[in-house]
Amino acid sequence: MQLPVFTVDAFTKGPFGGNPAAVCLLENDLDEDLHQRIATEMNLSETAFIRKLHPTDDFTKSSRFGLRWFTPANEVPLCGHATLASAAVLFHVKKNPNSVLTFVTLSGELKTRQEKDHIVLDLPLYPTYPQVLEEVEELIKAATGDMVVQDLRYSPDTKKLLVRLSDAYERSVLEELQVNAQRFLSAEKTGKVKGLILTLKGKSDGKDQGHDFYSRYFAPWYGVLEDPVTGSAHAVLSSYWSEQLGKKEMLAFQCSRRGGELKISLHNNGRVEIAGQFAVVLRGNLTL
Repeated sequence: MQLPVFTVDAFTKGPFGGNPAAVCLLENDLDEDLHQRIATEMNLSETAFIRKLHPTDDFTKSSRFGLRWFTPANEVPLCGHATLASAAVLFHVKKNPNSVLTFVTLSGELKTRQEKDHIVLDLPLYPTYPQVLEEVEELIKAATGDMVVQDLRYSPDTKKLLVRLSDAYERSVLEELQVNAQRFLSAEKTGKVKGLILTLKGKSDGKDQGHDFYSRYFAPWYGVLEDPVTGSAHAVLSSYWSEQLGKKEMLAFQCSRRGGELKISLHNNGRVEIAGQFAVVLRGNLTL
């Protein structure tokens, strides 16, 4: 059996930046265990599987599809960059003419659309709540060492811990921070954290290209030590920084080695639109 597969770099203007995702197009149902085995083989932070909802559906014409995401270790309930990558394959490789594509997922229905050279994701917006330092102090120390932490929040919906570093730090401090994410597994004692976000307020001195905030994201609990650019983390970050900055429209940059830029627009319906560019870098077939 031949299974079409693509590698798409999401949240980047060109190849080899942003966050790579594998995208598989399923003409027929796949044995359940094969999803995880394929994702482990692809060995990217996420592999997306697009499936037809009805036998008569067509990747070149239909507007609704099923979508699942797997890390090399397990299935996840939401992945922004692999959703963007999936839409890129349908819009630009399969030449799907629909103005909006809807994906039925574990996080509900997610809509995607094209806007010039960007793909726009419509994602849930996840609120954060103050987190008591004492509960996660060992985890924070493993992530930041002796750096000054300005704020600490937790997102119960996504099980992500948001750690805001002091506004006194420059972007370069976040970029150069050496993080051993494998240590998080033993340092996290509460059992409620499955992802850790380090974030920093942007500077208004003109050197940061207008970015409102920066971040890095770590998810060793899902087999991803550091994720290059993370849509789902920005569904949390957007909520936090909108509240802090009093803004609905923001520009963010994730400061991983590959790096990626995200355009953010909050809506009053509890949703957030996150837009990014992409590059399709590989097309092929898996032989099963």
